[in-house]
Amino acid sequence: MIEVKLHDIGEGMTEGDIISYLVKAGDNVSVDQPLVEVQTEKMVAELTSPANGTVKEILIDTGRTISVGTTILTISSDQQDADPAPAKEEAATSVASDAPLQKSMIMERQKTDPLSNRVKAAPYTRKIARENDVDITLVEGTGRAGRITVEDVLRYVEAKDNGHTTNIAHTEVPAVETGAVSPPEESFDTIPFKGRRKQIAMKMSQSLFTIPHVCHYEEVDMTELLNFRKELKAMDENISAAAFFIKALAIALKDYPIFNAKLDEENEVIRLEKSVHMGIAADAEEGLIVPVIRDAEKKSLRAIHQEMKELTQKAKENKLTVREITGSTFTISNVGPMGSIGATPIINYPETGLMAFHKTKKMPVVNENDEIVIRSMMNVTMTFDHRVADGGTAIAFTNRFKSLIEDPKKLMLELV
Repeated sequence: MIEVKLHDIGEGMTEGDIISYLVKAGDNVSVDQPLVEVQTEKMVAELTSPANGTVKEILIDTGRTISVGTTILTISSDQQDADPAPAKEEAATSVASDAPLQKSMIMERQKTDPLSNRVKAAPYTRKIARENDVDITLVEGTGRAGRITVEDVLRYVEAKDNGHTTNIAHTEVPAVETGAVSPPEESFDTIPFKGRRKQIAMKMSQSLFTIPHVCHYEEVDMTELLNFRKELKAMDENISAAAFFIKALAIALKDYPIFNAKLDEENEVIRLEKSVHMGIAADAEEGLIVPVIRDAEKKSLRAIHQEMKELTQKAKENKLTVREITGSTFTISNVGPMGSIGATPIINYPETGLMAFHKTKKMPVVNENDEIVIRSMMNVTMTFDHRVADGGTAIAFTNRFKSLIEDPKKLMLELV
């Protein structure tokens, strides 16, 4: 009997949520056939079959949170359970005679099982549908490319209930009798605190309680860079400001490798990473996720811009692979387009630094000739691990980044 267990499919993964099964007890499966969908901290992953055989027993219910190493289901291997030759012939005859029935069952399952139809919906949206007894295949999606959103599910529930709104996991607190007067009923809405949301909470708590965070703030004059981007657009080269940020940081990290490092307390060493693998904090429906641009120091601005677009889109669609979300050595958070003017970001543990870019806005500035001029200014926050680096080094590192952004010609000289 083969046990299919939850294994570590990502950096530091300790647990996952069973989202749904792609097979049932009694199903014949082949090697590498997807068996179950699991929600980890950063992604939804499919666990596949390690051998040909038959699903004997499913041990964990959907919706359960389990730790790494837990057995999810068992498979009876074809090799282990092989019968003598006559029995094989009998089984083959049975399979052949039951083929129409199996085909009918598969077709019926495809009609009723939303996962076999691959409905475009996030795991959290599927949970909401299950909690409200909604067949998600009947819901019309209004999201990108027909993707079903939580709002679509709730709208369907409301219509099904003839206009009566149904709250998410609505719970009512019964009135308590206190003599002649009963207090008014109270109600509240809840959303599940599990899956990626719970994993984010655990990782943020680990980072904040382990790392002594220090934030350094700086203003960066974006005027020349924005003018340079206009020149590039005139040549049909649309390179985002974030691509320039990543390239400038990759150069600055080579000059100040202490911020491209990880502290190994057990061995009492600070490990300086040889390559810059830039994490990009991205906002997705299920929560924060950090796709990674690997070897950023070796890539052109055009390549960084294109890869960042692709990774961000895959993050929104929950299609990132394990390699695309692991191994970062430094992280950026580009929250400016959302309107932020400042923040105190939490480091992406176990990294040493994180830089956040805030809103760029035009404002009067006094130049070196004591003249008041209008410039495009952006606030940045450099958060660092004070166990690994000191404030003076953080300031020097930020100034290096600032000089490259404020004078794009200088940035061009550093490109490889």
